[in-house]
Amino acid sequence: MILLTRLNRVPLVVNSDLIEHIEVTPDTVVALTTGQKILVLETAEEIIDKVVRFRRRILSGDSDPTAAVMRPGPAKRRDPAG
Repeated sequence: MILLTRLNRVPLVVNSDLIEHIEVTPDTVVALTTGQKILVLETAEEIIDKVVRFRRRILSGDSDPTAAVMRPGPAKRRDPAG
């Protein structure tokens, strides 16, 4: 799941497995396999980065891959010292 922002600035959590393609018109349009199209503020590059980060968390064995959904930037590693 990734966090995106609709054009009216309302946050939206999207199942990234349902993204069929991303169109870059003046606005970014995310087309889902369900047929739904969502206009978002993020660029195509930002969406791709969010999907990659989310999938890396899953593949790394993170016990809660959805923990970073609400985090806007890259996941930060905790300092084991403290």
